[in-house]
Amino acid sequence: MGKVAINIATGSLQTEEIIVGIDLGTTNSLVAIVRKDTARPIALKETDGLALVPSIVHFDEYGNITVGNPARDMLLKQPERTIYSVKRLMGKSYKDVSGHSGFFAYNIIDDDSDALVKIQVGERFYSPIELSSYILKELKKRAEHLLKVNISKAVITVPAYFNDAQRQATRDAGRLAGLDVLRIINEPTAASLAYGIGAKHHEEKTIAVYDLGGGTFDVSILTISNGIFEVLSTNGDTYLGGDDMDNAIVQHWSVQLGITGQADKNLMQQLRMVAEDAKKHLTSNEAFAGEVGGRTVLLTRPEFESLIQPLVNRTITACTNALRDAGVTKEKIDAVVMVGGSTRVPLVKTSVRNFFGREVNDDLNPDEVVALGAAVQADILAGNNAEMLLLDVTPLSLGIETMGGLMDVLIPRNSKIPNRAARQYTTQKDGQSGMRISVFQGERDLVKDNRKLAELNLTGIPGMPAGLPKVEVTFLIDADGILRVSAVELRSGVAQTIEVKPQYGLTDEQVEQMLMDSLTHAKEDIGTRALVEAATEAQQMLDTTGKFIVKYQDQLQPEEVALTKEHMKLLELAIAAQDKDKIQHCTEQLNEISRPYAERVMEGALKDAMKGRKVL
Repeated sequence: MGKVAINIATGSLQTEEIIVGIDLGTTNSLVAIVRKDTARPIALKETDGLALVPSIVHFDEYGNITVGNPARDMLLKQPERTIYSVKRLMGKSYKDVSGHSGFFAYNIIDDDSDALVKIQVGERFYSPIELSSYILKELKKRAEHLLKVNISKAVITVPAYFNDAQRQATRDAGRLAGLDVLRIINEPTAASLAYGIGAKHHEEKTIAVYDLGGGTFDVSILTISNGIFEVLSTNGDTYLGGDDMDNAIVQHWSVQLGITGQADKNLMQQLRMVAEDAKKHLTSNEAFAGEVGGRTVLLTRPEFESLIQPLVNRTITACTNALRDAGVTKEKIDAVVMVGGSTRVPLVKTSVRNFFGREVNDDLNPDEVVALGAAVQADILAGNNAEMLLLDVTPLSLGIETMGGLMDVLIPRNSKIPNRAARQYTTQKDGQSGMRISVFQGERDLVKDNRKLAELNLTGIPGMPAGLPKVEVTFLIDADGILRVSAVELRSGVAQTIEVKPQYGLTDEQVEQMLMDSLTHAKEDIGTRALVEAATEAQQMLDTTGKFIVKYQDQLQPEEVALTKEHMKLLELAIAAQDKDKIQHCTEQLNEISRPYAERVMEGALKDAMKGRKVL
């Protein structure tokens, strides 16, 4: 039986479903649609005229969640319970963000491993996927409130440099928010579509998209040919944006007011907020006067431009590098598109205009342009825009089974065909000589709920310690929809390939049912995945710690061993109880206890190894 959409306000049937475009941003997020009457994209605004929802989530002591402006107000009052810039953590391990942990006021769990980051608030542990889903839920709620219809389908944008894990994390966040994510599209592609660049079938252009947001900067060079966007290069800095302009002002005022680095967090947060006001004011005025802690602060536009000149210079250097990497000269750029609130700063506009030697596209609201483009893409998918190209896509996600019976997606549903994706895996046991690679199709987090397509056995892997072999699994879908799966152990060259026939024998109804099931069970599925991942990580920690204390027993104090064994027992009990937060809490405690003596033993081993050796 097919589904029908119903208007919540009137109870009448909707003739066509609305697919929304969402810009899930580092600093702010928003949702947009294409209006039926004008066929133009608009950002959905509340009655106060605001389209932007700050990408901030606050948890109170009772577990209540607020998102957006109310959460932003809690940044000063409860910084440890207020999560911002979560997009920076999407699909990242702690190792990826360890150098920037000082940027975050909340607690990111440091287990110095390749495991995905977790954020601790009180006794609970959250993944960036869960936190992003709260922002997406808020946007979904806003759209439903303003449009008076159920919203269940969306196009979500991501930076061009997002890798596979980050894109999959964004899809998961959408699913957890109750959204069927039809496409993940690159932000520069969305910005181009918003300006109608690349909208026609036979258009051929090379464009630059300069995106300076609150916390990140990137510039992308794209070619557009027959409706297909290809990112030639992307360059930038994930820790450069409007926040850094604010910080430059804060530093300037701190010196003037004699505020040292030891100043209390409250005063520094006040300074930041007034600095942000100053930056906005100076976009259209020559001078700013404000007050911080009862003292007056002043800033002129020339002073401001002098403070931010080094930051702007860094963005221009990135533009030079992006052009070089793309193998394109400035003269070959047909259009320059400006994205991100920080491009409103006059010095930024002038610098970009001068660098490319041409006028820039900045007519649309730079905060909204990415969401507007996502809405244009959504409109194409809804079949309302016959002008534009719609490519053949995969109906369901394709992936393989990993530890704990989890589905690891290599090619997400709605990926265009032909397509290729590869990912590296390793062995779980010492001396493991074979690996079974099971190929599945579906949207659920556990493979038992998906459809098995094929199995590939890679044998003859040379005996090595667990974690050392590197097995690269490649999925290749050709233009006929035939899937070829190959696996190769990179150190030894051992390889194996299988072929799976197109469409895999599913009817449209079965595909629809699988999609519905994935949305219905999203919360429990992602909860199960988080539990399995936490338990797997904890078991690895137990195995490693157990081996370590046996191997180096003579170098450890008896009380260290006793305390470690006690905490290992607690962790084993937490795994048995299947309590995710308890497992993560006990893993963290065991990590804290073992780290000091592990570092001591390793340092000793290093000193012994260096004795009597010449260092060249």
